[in-house]
Amino acid sequence: MATAYVHDFDAGSREQAALLGGKGANLAEMTRLGLPVPPGFTVGTDACRVFLRTGEVPVGLDAEIAEHLTGLQRAIGRRLGEPDDPLLVSVRSGARFSMPGMMDTILDVGLNDASVFGLAKASGRERFAWDSYRRLVQMYGTTVLGVAAARFEDVLTRRRAERGLADDLGFEVSDLAGIVEEFKAVIGQDTGEEFPQDPRAQLDRAVRAVFRSWTGERARVYRRREHIPDDLGTAVTVQAMVFGNSGPDSGTGVAFTRDPATGRAGVYGDYLPDAQGEDVVSGVRNALPLQELEALDPRSYERLTGILGLLETHYRDLCDVEFTIERGRLWILQTRVGKRTAEAAFRIACALVDEGLIDWPQALSRVDGGQLDQLTFPRFDAHGDATLLARGVPASPGAAVGAVVFDVPEATRRAAAGEPVVLVRPETSPDDLPGMIAAEAVVTGRGGKTSHAAVVARGMGKVCVCGAADLDIDVAGRRCTGADGTVVAEGTTVSVDGTAGTVYVGALPLVASAVTRYLETGIRSAGVVEAVARCLEQADAARRLAVLANADTPADAARARRFGAGGIGLCRTEHMFLGPRRRLVEELILARTDADRRPALDALLPFQRADFTEILAAMDGLPVTIRLLDPPLHEFLPDHTEAAVRLAVARATGEEPDPHEVRVYEASERLREQNPMLGLRGVRLALLVPGLIATQVRAIGEAVVARVRAGGDPHPEIMIPLVATVAELRLVRAEVERVLAEVGQEAGIPVDCPVGTMIELPRAALTAGEIAAAADFFSFGTNDLTQTTWGLSRDDAEAAFLADYLDRGILTVSPFETIDREGVGRLVRLAVEEGRRARPDLRIGVCGEHAGDPASIHFFHEVGVDYLSCSPYRLPAARLEAGRAAGSVDAEEVTRRRR
Repeated sequence: MATAYVHDFDAGSREQAALLGGKGANLAEMTRLGLPVPPGFTVGTDACRVFLRTGEVPVGLDAEIAEHLTGLQRAIGRRLGEPDDPLLVSVRSGARFSMPGMMDTILDVGLNDASVFGLAKASGRERFAWDSYRRLVQMYGTTVLGVAAARFEDVLTRRRAERGLADDLGFEVSDLAGIVEEFKAVIGQDTGEEFPQDPRAQLDRAVRAVFRSWTGERARVYRRREHIPDDLGTAVTVQAMVFGNSGPDSGTGVAFTRDPATGRAGVYGDYLPDAQGEDVVSGVRNALPLQELEALDPRSYERLTGILGLLETHYRDLCDVEFTIERGRLWILQTRVGKRTAEAAFRIACALVDEGLIDWPQALSRVDGGQLDQLTFPRFDAHGDATLLARGVPASPGAAVGAVVFDVPEATRRAAAGEPVVLVRPETSPDDLPGMIAAEAVVTGRGGKTSHAAVVARGMGKVCVCGAADLDIDVAGRRCTGADGTVVAEGTTVSVDGTAGTVYVGALPLVASAVTRYLETGIRSAGVVEAVARCLEQADAARRLAVLANADTPADAARARRFGAGGIGLCRTEHMFLGPRRRLVEELILARTDADRRPALDALLPFQRADFTEILAAMDGLPVTIRLLDPPLHEFLPDHTEAAVRLAVARATGEEPDPHEVRVYEASERLREQNPMLGLRGVRLALLVPGLIATQVRAIGEAVVARVRAGGDPHPEIMIPLVATVAELRLVRAEVERVLAEVGQEAGIPVDCPVGTMIELPRAALTAGEIAAAADFFSFGTNDLTQTTWGLSRDDAEAAFLADYLDRGILTVSPFETIDREGVGRLVRLAVEEGRRARPDLRIGVCGEHAGDPASIHFFHEVGVDYLSCSPYRLPAARLEAGRAAGSVDAEEVTRRRR
C-alpha cells in the first residue's frame, strides 16, 4: 500500500505531532473540537525527510496534494486562483517542536495579475486585494525565489518616505499596485525569472521552499541551541486564507491563556486591526493590548475568551493562540503550548495543580533546572538617579548589563571576545537569531509581547524589552536616541530591566533575586518564591537520588546545607593547600628524605585537621566524602618556565641565584611531565610520596575525634582518586585503615570511615567488579572519565575545536556539558552493574560536573546511581531534576518546550 503523505485536518489529532508537526496536529485537534478553524490539509514530515534525503519530493506527492486541494475547493466553494472569486491558501512550516519564526511562511498563495481583480470585486475592497497581492509577491520572492528581504524593504521604505507615511496602512490602491509592479521587477532583476502566474505552480514551489527552510541557517542555529534533532524534518500546512487585512472590521492577533511573562491568570496578547498575522509577529506595527478588542468587537472578544478557556482546559496548559477576525467573524489559525518565562513556568505549574487540571508529577514536568537557575539570577537594585533611556513592553523578565550593539556581526564579535552586549534593533527577524543568542538582552523599538523578539527571547531565557517607541534607533549610524535627546553610541553600557520594561544608561547595581534569598534563608513569600518552594518540596519527596554538594571549605559546606544538600559528595583536599599553606607544600616537595619531609607534614596537619573539623561540623549528621590529594605535585610549584627565566637572567647578569629558587626549579624540572593529567597524581601519589596520605588520613581521624568529643555526629568517608586496578586500592586502603586505627587507639574513640574510590578511568569502569571487592562505595568522576574516554583535554578541546564540532553537527552537545550516553554513559552503566553484582550493598554516586546537568541527571537516575554531588549553586536545580527523573520525565523533550 502506498504511503499517504497528505492528511486533511479532520483526519488527525494532537497525538500525531511527529507526523503532522505541532501546527498540523493542533489544527487537527481544534477541528475535532469543533472550533472555527479554516479548513486545510497537512503534508507530513515524512515527505520532508524524503525531500531532504533525495532533493526531490516523494513520488505521488503532487497528485496527493491535487486530490486534497480538490476536497478543500469543494468545501470552500471556490477554486485556487480562479479569476472571479479565488480561493487563496497559506503555506506554513510546522515542525514537531515549536521553532517560532525560524522557518518560512507564504500567505495569499493563488493570487495573480488576473485574480487580484476578482478578489477586489468579490470582497468589495480593492485596497485589501492589492495589499494581499503585495504581501504574496514579497513573501514568495524572499522565501521561494531567494531575493534578499532588504530589496523589498528598501522599496517600501522609499515609498513611505515619498508619501510621508509612518506605516503601510496609508498606502492607497494606486500605491499598492505600483509596489506590486516594482516588486515583480526586483524579482526579474535578481532572479532572471518572472513572478509565476500559475496558482498551482505557486503552491508546489511554496511547499518545496518550506521543506528547504528546514536546512536554513537560522533554523539550524535554533535547533542546535534547543537540542532539536536535525533529522526530524518539518510538516507543511496548506490552509484556506482568512483575511484580517480586509478592513476596519477585521484584524489579527495572538492571545495567551495566561501571561507568558509572569504566569498570572487572565487573557493576554496583542491585536492589530486591519492586518495579517505576520504584522503582529514581526512587530512592524505596535499592536493594541488584547483587552481593547472588547471595545472594538465585543462579540468576537467574548467568543475568543470562551475558546481560550476551552483550549487551556483541554490542553491543561498555557496556550498560545493565533486568530483572525474577517469582517466580524472569528477564526482560530493555530494553537500550541505557549513558551513562557521561568517565573511563569513555576507559577503556572502550581496554579494548574490547584485548579485540578494536572497532578504534581505533571507539574514537575512543566518546569526544569535550567529555569530554576534563571530565577536565581540577580536583579537591579533601586534605579536611583540613573538616566532612563527608554520605556517599553516588559517582554521577558530579568536584569542585564552590556554594551549596546546594533547588528548581528557586532554582537557575535564582541560576545566572542567576552564582552556582554545588548542587541538593540527596530524589530528583530529570524535572521537576528545569532545576535540574540550572543546578547545578554534584546531591546526593540517596535513590537509587543507576541513579537518575534519577545517570543524568542522568552524561549531562550533572555532579558527583553520590546516596543520602546520613544527610542529612535539608527542602525546605519550605530546609535540610538532617547525621548529626552540622550544619544547612546554603539559600545555604550546600558542596563535593561525586562521585568519593568525599562532601559537605563550605565551599569546599575545588582542584588540577589527573591528566589536566591529564599534558598539562603528559607523565608517564603507570595508569587514565584512560593511556587519554587512548592515544586522543590514535591521534587524532594519524589526523588530517589540523594543530592549532595561539592564543597571544599567550611563556608561552602554551610552554604550547601542551606541550599538543601544531603551531605558532601566531594571535598577536594588539594584546595586546602592554597594561599599561605602553599609554601609548606613546596617544602614537602623539595624534601629528599623522610626526616626532611616530616616538619612540613607536621605543619600541615593542624591546618587540615581544623578544616575537616569545621566541615564536619557544618554537615553534622550527614555524610562527608573526602578525596585524598589528587593533582600532580608540580601544580603547587611556581611556573617552571618563569623560574627558568629568572635563573637565566640572574646568571646572565652575574648575580648569585636564590638557593631556594634553584631548589624549586630543580624540583619542578624533576616533576615535569609531558601529560600531567596522566602522570604522577591521584592514587599514585599515595603510593609513591611517603607520609602524604598518612598525614591527610590522620587529620581526618583527629577531626572525627574532635567532633565526637564536642557532641557532634560526624560521618566522614575517604575516597581514593584515579584508581586503575584493585591492587592500588587495596594497598592504599590498608594504609588508611592502619592510620585510623592508630588515631582511634590514641584517643580511645573508635574511628571507622568507609573507604571508596573514584571511577574516572575506562579501565576502572571495565574492571569495576574486581575493584568493588575492595571498595565501600564508588563515585564517578565524569570529568576525567570523559577526557580519558574521548582522548580529549577539556580545556584544549573547548579552546581549539569543540565549538567547530558543534557548529558542523559532529556533536549535538558538548560531552563535558551533558553525559555521552553511548560512550561514557555505557562505561558508567557497565560499572554500576558489575560493581553491584560483586557487592550488592555498594553505594554509588557521581561527583563530576555532569551531576548538575538536567539531562545527565535523568540518565544517572535511569542507571541506578544512588546520589549526585554538584556545586552548591547547582543544588536546587539538581534537586528539582532528580524529582522530575523519578516521574520518568524525558529531560530532553521537556527542555525543548520549556519556558
